[in-house]
Amino acid sequence: MTRIATFAAAVLVAFALIAIPARSQQTATKEAAKPLSTSEAVLASWNDIARKLTTMAEDFPESKYDFKPNPAERSFAEQLLHVAGATYFFTNPAKGENPPAEENPKREQYKSKADVVAFVKKSFADGAAVLQSKGPEGMNDLVADPESHRQIRVSDLAYGLIEHSGEHYGQLAVYYRVAGLVPPESRPKK
Repeated sequence: MTRIATFAAAVLVAFALIAIPARSQQTATKEAAKPLSTSEAVLASWNDIARKLTTMAEDFPESKYDFKPNPAERSFAEQLLHVAGATYFFTNPAKGENPPAEENPKREQYKSKADVVAFVKKSFADGAAVLQSKGPEGMNDLVADPESHRQIRVSDLAYGLIEHSGEHYGQLAVYYRVAGLVPPESRPKK
């Protein structure tokens, strides 16, 4: 009889060990299936492109910061400065301020790699802070599009700058390849 009791106890323990993780997995799956709000989705996209561009800014050798694939192109540093400066064409209007007068900060103002990296980080952090402050309710606020001067939703203006940043990310990936380097996102994951 003790063998049967021991076996029954072992079977019950096994079922309990299987059921607990399955229950936790169901809860995690329900959370993962919950759709993001518009503000969460915009902020996630904003932060993702910010991460990619910041990683590139930090990773690319400083000795190649003035590299251009051809003379008519912006340098690597100028590309980063352009995309970071352009974020204020979202951030300022979303805060009710005028966009900057200049879209392309001058390389002379950002002499070192550290200066450029700091500006890239700050520009995207400033935009993320505005998105967080707007929250779900503020995504439908109307602001003047700096280019068309039409009224546009905050979320649409943010997505426009995210897309613009993604285009420059793609250009910078080419700069990596032409310089004989592998972009961080293309490297094998460890």
